[in-house]
Amino acid sequence: MSLIRQDDFIQSIADSLQYISYYHPLDFIQALNAAYQKEQSPAAKDAMAQILINSRMCAEGHRPICQDTGIVTVFLKIGMGVQWAADLSITDMVNEGVRRAYSHPDNVLRASILKDPAGKRINTGDNTPAVVHMEIVQGDTVEINIAAKGGGSEAKAKFAMLNPSDSITDWVLKTVPTMGAGWCPPGILGIGIGGTAEKAMLMAKEACMESIDIQDLIARGPNSALEELRLELYENVNALGIGAQGLGGLTTVLDIKIIDYPTHAANKPVAMIPNCAATRHVHFVLDGSGVAEFNPPKLEDWPNITWDAGSSARRVNLDTITPAEVATWKPGETLLLSGTMLTGRDAAHKRLTDMIANGEALPDNVDFTNKFIYYVGPVDPVRDEVVGPAGPTTATRMDKFTETMLAHTGLLGMIGKSERGQIAIDAIKKHQAVYLMAVGGAAYLVSKAIRKSRVVAFADLGMEAIHEFVVEDMPVTVAVDTQGSSIHQTAPIIWQNKIGKIPVVKGA
Repeated sequence: MSLIRQDDFIQSIADSLQYISYYHPLDFIQALNAAYQKEQSPAAKDAMAQILINSRMCAEGHRPICQDTGIVTVFLKIGMGVQWAADLSITDMVNEGVRRAYSHPDNVLRASILKDPAGKRINTGDNTPAVVHMEIVQGDTVEINIAAKGGGSEAKAKFAMLNPSDSITDWVLKTVPTMGAGWCPPGILGIGIGGTAEKAMLMAKEACMESIDIQDLIARGPNSALEELRLELYENVNALGIGAQGLGGLTTVLDIKIIDYPTHAANKPVAMIPNCAATRHVHFVLDGSGVAEFNPPKLEDWPNITWDAGSSARRVNLDTITPAEVATWKPGETLLLSGTMLTGRDAAHKRLTDMIANGEALPDNVDFTNKFIYYVGPVDPVRDEVVGPAGPTTATRMDKFTETMLAHTGLLGMIGKSERGQIAIDAIKKHQAVYLMAVGGAAYLVSKAIRKSRVVAFADLGMEAIHEFVVEDMPVTVAVDTQGSSIHQTAPIIWQNKIGKIPVVKGA
């Protein structure tokens, strides 16, 4: 029998969330570095370098790996022999731990959780509530698997109720390309097979929290049908050529993790959830002896990588940029941006486009004429920071606003992560605008290019308010040029052909 004290549990939850906000799991660093070393695509290799450098900076500076510090998901296995010295429920204790972690003064984390999700979507202010799953098991300990799951990767979760005779491999290979790059590959694909619909999704989420060991499996060979499936999917998904950040390359996934469960004879439920390049999870056990201890990796565990934009990178002055200059940029080109830009995400775009539709003037200090908008919701600054980690959010969520913004504001272009949908590409081509891509999963590194920051509109939206940034040498890649050519459409095909292993998918 063990006695778990309320504050030990709460503080362990809080400490774990702080820990995973700035420490990647060591297995992820090792796997990503191995992929970096063998990568042949210059654009993908550059993206992985930025992610690895950002990871080390976060470990040193104890600041978030990504500006999206996630929705907290907790899997608890509570031993039947455990007793509690607590006044709060277990869920309430978890939420208090989240509250402490996300408001820690030395490392404030971004509050991203909204209540009334189908209505007013109001930020709760402290990233609560968490999503908690509990299981009562034998024993006298509490086993905790905790993750901070990014919204961009969570948005790409997929589920299908296949027929018993259908091929899981075919479904995965047809589905992964539809996910785009908003989940910030390279990462892990968690797959749940069997059970019922909700069980499959839970297993996929749990699978994302497992350790990376695919290279060990390759070395020793499979011992089961599931291990054979893991190897088959690992090879074939990477053969899709999607690559880091969707820029085309050899590595799209670092591992495939699968959990299965018996299912009804008429069904074959399959769920797939990606874990992004910010992979944040940790496992620990409470036995009544006190607060959990988290041992940080050693800095020498990180590879010593330097990043250089290269002599071909073009320096751009955002304060003097002209449409004629923008028209000379080509997909895949590296730019270093300096000058003033405005920011805006989903909520800000909705307000702006509603104001335009109603014939209202835009807010004071919001003038997009010959300017760029950066799709970002930054973390609040601490100490002497100008701004906290400020990496890009998924650009496709702004696709439906793009035509209005380009037609009515004088906007020259947009900066975000991942690809654009065809509706946005058509608007970009029509208005001779451009879309630039910053690396998702390198938020702290990006923030170091921001020299000044101030909120200029919609302060009530919290992290979704419109900011004005002054940047210096902020690295971006031209993703869609003024002619509507998209690197996310062309590069994966090029690398798929180079790899030359992609099988014929039935029904594709």
